[in-house]
Amino acid sequence: MSSSPNTGFRPTRTWYEDADKYWKGVPSNVDGMLGGLEEVHGPDIRDSLAFVDKLRQDPGLSFATNYACDCGAGIGRVTKHFLTARFDKVDLVEQNSQFLQAAANSYLKEERASGKVVDMFPVGLQQFVPAKGRYDVIWCQWVLSHLTDEDLAAFLKRCTDGLAPGGIICVKENVASKGYVLDSEDSSVTRASSVFEKIFRAAAMTVVAKKVQSDFPDGLFEVNMWALQPSLQE
Repeated sequence: MSSSPNTGFRPTRTWYEDADKYWKGVPSNVDGMLGGLEEVHGPDIRDSLAFVDKLRQDPGLSFATNYACDCGAGIGRVTKHFLTARFDKVDLVEQNSQFLQAAANSYLKEERASGKVVDMFPVGLQQFVPAKGRYDVIWCQWVLSHLTDEDLAAFLKRCTDGLAPGGIICVKENVASKGYVLDSEDSSVTRASSVFEKIFRAAAMTVVAKKVQSDFPDGLFEVNMWALQPSLQE
């Protein structure tokens, strides 16, 4: 992996095209979705379930469990093992048509047939516009590193309109120790926690919960989970 630390972040002119090209070369299976680190699957799903379960117990939050959106869904690993276990219906957003085809035809075939998985949107998050008021939870995992800072803030603002009453946006991403770490191989950027939270504020989002992923192998980036709600307007 070719990466370098930066105090600032300037995307290349072919930032999104390069990422799309990279992912078109990745196999449509769980190992491909996890970059060859299939051993993180179990702890990842366990902590995501626990995070949402704890949010549901928070008396200050009131989101329902009718409809979730899996952003950067890949073949639907998070949907299959986590979101469909806690939500009645789930939509997937994924720009790689190969991954969505694998989801529809095999990996999520049963979930599609049962009606648990509804729509699959073949679009990048920089272009995705959620239906107004549809989702109780919009879950974004290991995908926001592919958005520029400007597009990330704009995406979060659009997601605000896509939330049902009391709805939340959950972000689960690798975090750098400081600043930005660019990866030229897959055209992504790992941001420090403080950078993420600055962008959240710019998008008029408030952090209502935060948790660090546990039990991942040594040598990997720390992974943070945030729950966000639109900031109260004065």
